[in-house]
Amino acid sequence: MRTDAHGPEPGAGAGTGAGAGIGAPPGAGAEPGCGAEVPGTRTGRPRIAPGARPAESARAGRVAVSVVFAVHGTASGTFATRIPWLREHLGLSPGWLGLALVFMTAGASAAMPLAARAAHRYGPRRALAAVSLACCAGLVLPPLAPALGWLCLALFLYGCGLGLMDVAMNAQGVRVEAEYGRSVMSSLHGLWSVGTLVGGAGGVLAADAGLDARLHLGPAAPLLAAIAVVAARWTPDRERSRQPDGAREDAREGTQEDEAPPRFALPARGVVAIGLLGFCAVFAEGASMDWSGIYLADVTGAGPGLAASAYTAFACTMALARLSGDAVVRRFGPVATVRAGGALAAAGGALVVAARTPPAAVVGFALIGVGIAVVVPLCFAAAGRTAAAAPGQAIAGVATLAYASGLAAPAAVGWIAESTTLSASFGVVTFLLLGLVAGARVLRA
Repeated sequence: MRTDAHGPEPGAGAGTGAGAGIGAPPGAGAEPGCGAEVPGTRTGRPRIAPGARPAESARAGRVAVSVVFAVHGTASGTFATRIPWLREHLGLSPGWLGLALVFMTAGASAAMPLAARAAHRYGPRRALAAVSLACCAGLVLPPLAPALGWLCLALFLYGCGLGLMDVAMNAQGVRVEAEYGRSVMSSLHGLWSVGTLVGGAGGVLAADAGLDARLHLGPAAPLLAAIAVVAARWTPDRERSRQPDGAREDAREGTQEDEAPPRFALPARGVVAIGLLGFCAVFAEGASMDWSGIYLADVTGAGPGLAASAYTAFACTMALARLSGDAVVRRFGPVATVRAGGALAAAGGALVVAARTPPAAVVGFALIGVGIAVVVPLCFAAAGRTAAAAPGQAIAGVATLAYASGLAAPAAVGWIAESTTLSASFGVVTFLLLGLVAGARVLRA
């Protein structure tokens, strides 16, 4: 696959290396008839030639994985809009709320390594269904917590489900991308953002109506679980079922697919640089998701419905940017795209810091959303190109570093707000967003 200073060729997405390190031989990720092979690729993985169509099974798998991404986003967006209710219900200060939210991201970080091992043991399809059920079940726990300690435990368990489902659905997205032979990860992440928008819109309506979060999340959780479990049945299963007999025999001799995934692996230096770029974007995303509603309520004096709309604006612009992200990257390249996005997001962060009225803050959060939208998918793609021999391990390293900021963001914003102001907290977020402009060059081939 040729790359240059302007990024990958069209079709060279996050799944470079077909199967992301799960042991399939070059080209085994694409089903026969999936598309014509394009001459000149050096990875050995077929790509869809212009005018060719993916196999029917690949298209069905993409739809199914898209639904799972949307369910995960809906659960995340639904919960984010009810954080102000949790704060008021338990009478928490910003610092204590930040501490509680740490437990959610700590649970996600602790559980993420278990997803690959579950997929290895039970199969990707069954594992995805199980972790989706666990994630949606955990959604009902936080509103039931009677005190801070119970809230921390509930958020930890909910975070475990979120992390497991996140890794499992992204792994399935890589499998679908390998079958397609071209990038689909940006659109999958776009549908996750669409899900957050749907969940956020429902949260706005519920908050504006003064609906108790227990009555809101209680019915939403089983509905989302049912949709995800049904969709998981149509996602791809083990790659070995699509390999030729000889390849299956080789796999039994000890390829990565038959070996249990390692619990932990240190990322390479180049992967660390890419992961730090993702760290900046995910920090801003986590801060905006968890604190936008609080910011509008405390700093601008917005009511519950209008406060929840800040998250909805953030999620909406992020969804639109991700759904159109592939075309933008093909036109301008990943480095220029991330630099421009970082500048736009930093401008949005500065507007949030200066805002004293709800409309200005909502616009600021919307600009942050569109500016950081494609950073994480591009980091995954760059990691796959950096370590072509083991793209799955490199992508896991980037994910570990990037999602670690999800652990830091809620607490950091709360602690800074406790000692200074919430506006000062988002001054730190704005500074990190400027890091996207300075560090975008690590995405250069």
